[in-house]
Amino acid sequence: MKNKGFEHLYIESLRDLYSAETQLTEALPKVEAAAKTKELQLAVKKHLKETEGQIKRLDKIFQSLKESPQGKECAAMKGLVKEAAELIKEEEAGAVRDAGLIGAAQKVEHYEIAGYGTARTFARLLGHEDHAELLQETLDEESMTDEALTELAETMINDMALNEGGGSAKAPREAATSAASGSSRGSTASSSNAKK
Repeated sequence: MKNKGFEHLYIESLRDLYSAETQLTEALPKVEAAAKTKELQLAVKKHLKETEGQIKRLDKIFQSLKESPQGKECAAMKGLVKEAAELIKEEEAGAVRDAGLIGAAQKVEHYEIAGYGTARTFARLLGHEDHAELLQETLDEESMTDEALTELAETMINDMALNEGGGSAKAPREAATSAASGSSRGSTASSSNAKK
């Protein structure tokens, strides 16, 4: 197999992100409609708007590279979107579903944090500082979204889900708060390392 070079790897990573974001713009309205709590609906709606802005940033990068964003399907995002769709189908509307939706959304955020962090690093290595700044802006948004979802899970949704789902009242609070957040505070190490 021919080595196509580091610039090619960078462009392919950007195409993967572009595909991921495009898939999200189609999936997020369905997640918003499936969410029961107003707070989660608002968080999803806010992130949809951010996602549209993130696509515009990627478009700017592709224009400067004189490359097309098309040509790659992000298989990982396709799988994550499918998992969320299955959750919506299997769980009836309520706090338990909302806790699951937060978990599904955080899987997406963590994938994007890894993807944007990698692309940003590649951009810097290739001397595309203007691209790196745009990618860092998106990386910051993804990290903030992840943290907001963790806070929503820990301060509200998980307790509601525990009560709604007939969970044990003796269960430690930590178990309830880590259910949808997936120990996301630990995973936000990705976001703190992202700016290095």
